Amino acid sequence: MKDFTNDPLRIAVIGAGIMGRGIAQVAASAGIHVVLHDLDETVVNDAVAFVHKMLDRAVEKGRMSAEKAEAGKSCISRSSDLVDLSGVDLVIEAIVENIEVKQSLFKALEEIVSDECILATNTSSLSVTAVAANCRHPQRVAGFHFFNPVPLMKLVEVISAIRTSDEVAAQLQALTRRLGHTPVMVDDSPGFLVNHSGRGLITEGLRILHENITGVQAVDAVMRDCLGFRMGPFELMDLTGLDVTFPASEQVYNQYFQEPRVRPTPLQRRRYIAGLLGRKTNEGFYRYEDGKKIVKEEMSAPDIAPSSAFWISRDNEELSEKVVTILRQAGVEIDESESPRKNSIAVATPLGLDASTAIVDENLPAQRTVAVDALFNLDKRIVLMASPATTSEVINEAWSALARSGRTVSVIKDSGGFIAQRIAATIVNIACDIAQQGIARPEDIDTGARLGLAYPQGPLALGDATGAGRVLTILENLQRVYGDPRYRPSPWLRRRAQLGLSLLTTE
Repeated sequence: MKDFTNDPLRIAVIGAGIMGRGIAQVAASAGIHVVLHDLDETVVNDAVAFVHKMLDRAVEKGRMSAEKAEAGKSCISRSSDLVDLSGVDLVIEAIVENIEVKQSLFKALEEIVSDECILATNTSSLSVTAVAANCRHPQRVAGFHFFNPVPLMKLVEVISAIRTSDEVAAQLQALTRRLGHTPVMVDDSPGFLVNHSGRGLITEGLRILHENITGVQAVDAVMRDCLGFRMGPFELMDLTGLDVTFPASEQVYNQYFQEPRVRPTPLQRRRYIAGLLGRKTNEGFYRYEDGKKIVKEEMSAPDIAPSSAFWISRDNEELSEKVVTILRQAGVEIDESESPRKNSIAVATPLGLDASTAIVDENLPAQRTVAVDALFNLDKRIVLMASPATTSEVINEAWSALARSGRTVSVIKDSGGFIAQRIAATIVNIACDIAQQGIARPEDIDTGARLGLAYPQGPLALGDATGAGRVLTILENLQRVYGDPRYRPSPWLRRRAQLGLSLLTTE
């Protein structure tokens, strides 16, 4: 077998659609000879012309020299007959997501290519073990999952099936680096790494909407402003398309035998059936005009002069101090007594609990208590939550007082874990479970989320930054509020929280 790090290579890409032509482009740009194959000659010709155009555009934008672009073009040949692939070192299949079709193709390839040729599938959702099941040499079959658009998305999942050899996996990692991309090693499992890891943001955002806690726009804004995400869950689903996200969500859930941690909501199915797919249909969770998202203006805080003092719970001193600082900036009086005075507004700062439970736990006056999420960044936005017993007058006065600090205030209904806490904890917990199962190494889990999902930091790093003990508390309290095994903490998280270790610490 050739050394994929430096040796001259000849590879075949089967399927000249969006993914196939993207893979061909990056391979040719790296000086690797590519045979682009499709049964339809017209499709192949169009794909090669597209790759040539992309290389010319890279020259125009100064990202590639004219000489290198011409060399890349000369590396691409076309084929509509599998026999043309007999001398290649690697086949990358990028055809329809149908297990029988892929199995049939791989079986046919084994009659054509050499015994040393690696067979790789770019499947995003099917079992690589199943793809290899009918092959004479399953040890040479692996997953090689690129992300769209291939030239821009620099992550590749190298997926080892049950019988994939270590040498094959190592060669595909080497090739990935040669292409200028970053490999992450993943065991064959539902959703692999990125689709599995991404369920936390998507499904928990949908649960908040399903529970009628607040609207789409508020959830996305909180994730951007408080946690630094480039997009919230609904913006991301609209970009990806619900016709992609919904089947992936159901697939991961069902392939894990209805694992509660990745459970979708009925809301997602209804919107999928209704054809509200996102940007591609000009309507999803948002409406789009000329490609631009239509957003509603956020409701302004009521202009009420502060008349009450604010008493801040001391249940968590660090969080309490953050709220006290903001209210002092707003120029309101702080009630520093041991318990709230009769006319003071009480502010709880719970972790994982709803306002109602915090009120009962701390013996606070139900009608005059609100809750604030003080765990994450409060520079731009504050989330204010009330219990069903909190009066509208108290809500409005607290809203006005917090807004006087110059921050936007999102007012939501009672929710265990507010918005950011429950989504962040779910993201971290699913990542911990991926680590616990040994699907990927901790550092690869974080790399996959950063490069494949555009998260501002990896989920395990997010857990460390938040504090593993705090994430554990949030999850345990979410279980208490909802009684849902969805929030049961992963053993990976619990053990490291108990021992004061980083979530990136391996066994």
